[in-house]
Amino acid sequence: MDRKRLIVTLVVVLILGTLVALQVHSWRKFDWGIFGESLQQLNWWKILGAVALVYLADALRAVRWAIFLKPVKNVSFWSLLPAQFIGFTGLALLGRPGEIIRPLVIARRTGLSFSSQFAVWTVERIFDISAVTIIVAADLLCSGTLQTFTEKQYDIMRALGAVLIFIVFSLLFFAFSAWRNGEQIALWVERKFSHKPNMAHRLAAKIRIFSTGLHTIHDVISFIGISILSIAIWLLVAFAYYAVLQSYADETVYTMTFVYGIILMAFSVAGGVLQLPVVGGGSQLSTIKALYSLFNTPQELATSCGIMLWLVTFVSVTPLGLLLARVEHVSLRKLGAESYVEEEQVEEEAEKPGVVDSV
Repeated sequence: MDRKRLIVTLVVVLILGTLVALQVHSWRKFDWGIFGESLQQLNWWKILGAVALVYLADALRAVRWAIFLKPVKNVSFWSLLPAQFIGFTGLALLGRPGEIIRPLVIARRTGLSFSSQFAVWTVERIFDISAVTIIVAADLLCSGTLQTFTEKQYDIMRALGAVLIFIVFSLLFFAFSAWRNGEQIALWVERKFSHKPNMAHRLAAKIRIFSTGLHTIHDVISFIGISILSIAIWLLVAFAYYAVLQSYADETVYTMTFVYGIILMAFSVAGGVLQLPVVGGGSQLSTIKALYSLFNTPQELATSCGIMLWLVTFVSVTPLGLLLARVEHVSLRKLGAESYVEEEQVEEEAEKPGVVDSV
């Protein structure tokens, strides 16, 4: 592991360790009997239903990626399906080093350059962030269920919804600007931060990669299709959260509505920024904290539910992913190392104007 990745990993471990210590300190008593009983009483059919929703969401990602590739190569979404499950399995088992496995596998399966698929991946993330933000904002601004909160909590939620809407419009404005004038923006960044050349070059490189990825969207119909699919993907994930809540026998959990499932999804996505291989971390902690502090769920149930939500929405893909990796004769660990090297090369190339491959 190189120095940069080692430092990042140590920082994540330190932050997660601090968060866990603070959480344990805040809970003087923890009844493991209640925790175990909550798991024994789970409705496993509903858990399996939630897993099926997550799998369907990942399948729609293959459809969305096929639309990205359509202007250059007509690829069946079936051929892109294994890469989705293998990639998310790599992310679950390897942490952040496994993030770039999907574009690497797709590049090799389609015969396209890794730089072009890495550009698609960067744009995919913007669509995902925008979709989650729109769903959560609509949930916070339009749902009458939120009126069950205290007045202070309700006002905070509404204000958060307004902020999220602002973020969406800001992302759209930046994306449109990068699509129209990506190279000019990259050059401006390099001039603006010329006193810090390393940072300036890396920022400019990311803008060029993002701009290249945006040019995979060649018409309005494709944009609308990708947008609808993005929202559908995250609605399926939200329904998976709701299905997990419904699988619990305790009324403090199963009485939570779909609205609460969306809010928990938002906390999980935000916490997922701090993630360690296999054990996760930030996603569970943020969900558990939301269940306990915001929804007044007993700490044992909050812990049980937070872990189960993480297993269903993040880890459940690994059995199929490992099976497909074996069928495809690929090593996740090797792919993780190769994808990191490929990412570094793409960013180095993107520091030079006009070098990044288009799709």
